Amino acid sequence: AKIWRVESGECLQTLKGHSMVLNSAVFSPDGATVLTASADNMAKIWCAQSGECMQTFKGHRWDVVSAVFSPDGTLVITTSEDRTAKIWRVESGECLQTLKGHSMVLNSAVFSPDGAT
Repeated sequence: AKIWRVESGECLQTLKGHSMVLNSAVFSPDGATVLTASADNMAKIWCAQSGECMQTFKGHRWDVVSAVFSPDGTLVITTSEDRTAKIWRVESGECLQTLKGHSMVLNSAVFSPDGAT
């Protein structure tokens, strides 16, 4: 993944660490980190300034299709081709919930504005 300056097109940072295709990337609510989702079955959080990998979320059996932060930036939800969504604690990388029951691939998920659902 790369972070680009919109106005100039300058590459500000290259995030190296996923071993397969990158499926999504989003900034944290405060803009300090970037969350990526990859076909390597993992999601990662990166320092936007240094490019350092700060957290890796492992637990999906197939490609992680999307990953987003909660509104307060303390949680992440990932979706996968394994038909599950997982909720993770950013600080520890702990999986708090695995949401099962979908019959097809999950392409995306989001938190409600208050982060409760």
